Amino acid sequence: MTLKSLDLVLPCYNPIPGWEDKIIHSCQMIADKIAPAKLSIYIVNDGSSHTISSTQLDKLKNAIYSIQYLSYPVNQGKGYALRYGVKESKSEICIYTDIDFPFTEESLLHIYFSLCKVEADIVVGNRNEAYYAKVPRVRIIISKILRLFIRLFLGMKISDTQCGLKGFNKTGKELFLRTTINRYLFDLEFVHMASNTKSIRIIPMLVQLKEGIVFSRMNMKVLMTEASSFAKIVMKHYFK
Repeated sequence: MTLKSLDLVLPCYNPIPGWEDKIIHSCQMIADKIAPAKLSIYIVNDGSSHTISSTQLDKLKNAIYSIQYLSYPVNQGKGYALRYGVKESKSEICIYTDIDFPFTEESLLHIYFSLCKVEADIVVGNRNEAYYAKVPRVRIIISKILRLFIRLFLGMKISDTQCGLKGFNKTGKELFLRTTINRYLFDLEFVHMASNTKSIRIIPMLVQLKEGIVFSRMNMKVLMTEASSFAKIVMKHYFK
């Protein structure tokens, strides 16, 4: 197996205190495991209302060899932020996850090694019942309802589309950059597009949540808005 260069894209919106230390810790572990392949980090500030200081950025740049900080003033949503960062990525493999690295480094590395082995063009994190035992009840309900709707209306083999850990090669990158949804359901749009493209190989991979992860509150206004996004995906599925 040939180890390939890796870009990590991390969307950032009002991160919790100590976020820069989590990035440094996780990235140093990952860099050690993939050496001599190069690791590059892209942090995308999605219009945070909390100031990200030059001291925090300097700390990151001093600890991580290759890091880019991208920013724009108005919050656009996680899907937009990731496309913004992925578009700038240069490496053979690109993986995105959340700024607090909620999944174990081993989970991320399993996705990376699978892509290095060319087992697929896109590898998506898959969460099992152990994950749901650690998350707030409202998130469980929303996730289970969405997975049910995906099976009923879209008939997709991969129903866990919303896991915040995914990776792809350059073929997968091209497809990802064709997504259009800016917020919650961009993941579903991406996996649905991949599942319906015969030339794309997409596989799920079991991932593990770290202990002690603090979940942000679900924005119900955004979820209501995303109902229209789901309807658009269903319409494309049946009237493509």
